[in-house]
Amino acid sequence: MELRAGGWWLLCAAAALASCVRGDPASKSRSCSEVRQIYGAKGFSLSDVPQAEISGEHLRICPQGYTCCTSDMEENLANRSRAELEAALLEGSRALQATLAAQLRGFDDHFQHLLNDSERALQDTFPGAFGELYAQSAKAFRDLYAELRLYYRGAGLQLEETLAEFWARLLERLFRQLHPQLLLPDDYLDCLGKQAEPLRPFGDTPRDLRLRATRAFVAARAFVQGLGVAGDVVRKVAQVPLGPECSRAVMKLLYCAHCLGVPGARPCPDYCRNVLKGCLANQADLDAEWRNLLDSMVLITDKFWGPSGAESVIGNVHLWLAEAINTLQDNRDTFTAKVIQGCGNPKVNPHSAGSEEKQPRGKLALPDKLSTGTLEKLVSEAKAQLRDAQDFWISLPGTLCSERMAMSAASDDRCWNGMAKGRYLPEVMGDGLANQINNPEVEVDITKPDMTIRQQIMQLKIMTNRLRSAYNGEDADFQDASDDGSSSGSGDGCLDDTCGRRINKKTSSSRTTLNHALPGQSEREGEKTGAAGCPQPCAALVALLLALALSVARPPWR
Repeated sequence: MELRAGGWWLLCAAAALASCVRGDPASKSRSCSEVRQIYGAKGFSLSDVPQAEISGEHLRICPQGYTCCTSDMEENLANRSRAELEAALLEGSRALQATLAAQLRGFDDHFQHLLNDSERALQDTFPGAFGELYAQSAKAFRDLYAELRLYYRGAGLQLEETLAEFWARLLERLFRQLHPQLLLPDDYLDCLGKQAEPLRPFGDTPRDLRLRATRAFVAARAFVQGLGVAGDVVRKVAQVPLGPECSRAVMKLLYCAHCLGVPGARPCPDYCRNVLKGCLANQADLDAEWRNLLDSMVLITDKFWGPSGAESVIGNVHLWLAEAINTLQDNRDTFTAKVIQGCGNPKVNPHSAGSEEKQPRGKLALPDKLSTGTLEKLVSEAKAQLRDAQDFWISLPGTLCSERMAMSAASDDRCWNGMAKGRYLPEVMGDGLANQINNPEVEVDITKPDMTIRQQIMQLKIMTNRLRSAYNGEDADFQDASDDGSSSGSGDGCLDDTCGRRINKKTSSSRTTLNHALPGQSEREGEKTGAAGCPQPCAALVALLLALALSVARPPWR
């Protein structure tokens, strides 16, 4: 009996101590008017809210003591706290999404205008300079620009092969125009095509354009796709729902002070950070690959300048085409003689006028377009904004605490520490899932990463690899897939004319690709793009790689 009485005394002493800590003697219940006002302002019914404090044995999240919250109130406020944090995450990501979307529109519009202006210049100047030579081949030029647009917008085309096919079609058309008195059957044109490579009827222009256009279009396309991937990752991660343990911790952070009669106490800074570092541990794991992506995007803008840069090449495609036709006209007689020597004397067309038509020999030498400074401004702004966004994921807890969670200005004896008004003593956890094993506020299972976020980490890795390949002048979708796994070139080498023909277009669909269609892509373009996308076997491969990566990353104590 004495032991039991002593135990009862200890319980009574503990209750009295709790009342002292709160500064609220049990015999003197406080009014719940302030809590009623706050609760009603959030749209809840006041019918079940007590007028004065009641015993809090029913509480499941907040510390049990005298309280103004019923079980229903605690549940309602817990749901509201989770919704408010999820809304804060969405709101906090909107500014970054808007920035990335604005960058994407700006760069996309600029690159599209460069190509459109080039085609418009061709249509305005070629008819007068080349007459029927252009008129009879106008469709070939239109098709080339259409395919360049498709490639830039993410279609599964091999640019080198596209250019090679264009030059082959153009040579056949122009040779017919230059020699209307000759019969040129298909077998003769086949021979003409085989003679073209050693005889180089267009001079060095096809080779130079292939090298420069590949680097320019690959860089422009990869950069704009990188902006699309970054925006998608932010959007998808911001929509990841919070787990039940996080919901409990956020409820305790935001509303338990109200339930315990100290609604004016704001969360201690370190307390708030620990709660959100636990809740957003998976998001923080994006940090390394996110930084790699943004660094790669800043780096590849160096490829927008110079003779092989996107600004110069994309905007001046028509000049390369004009130079090629000029070269063919200058070497017409020599080239024709060598073709006849290699392929034989073609028959004369009995229905022709009898003599060769003299084609215009006007030279088209347009000056390079002067830069308007638009791209320089876009790049300068993008670099600054991308650098500012580098620590977005690991800075989220601190940002949300200071801007959204009404955090106390200082960690002192007047802030809410999760139990009462008072100083918060635990240390602040590190960033990321692995650092939450001893988080005092949120129970985090570090062996179960969020799969949606892991998938976005994989997307960041894939896009970063694509950007790094593009920096070296390589299209990651069409790198050599020989049996020994070696690459087809270093990016700075591979100058021979056969370099671009090592890869069969049919093999491209087996590669892991990210097809981020740009704004305004038509359904037809989308179908063509999708054909080069990631089919079922590819998706399975990504899933397997992801599983392997996770198994390696998992801590040994699991």
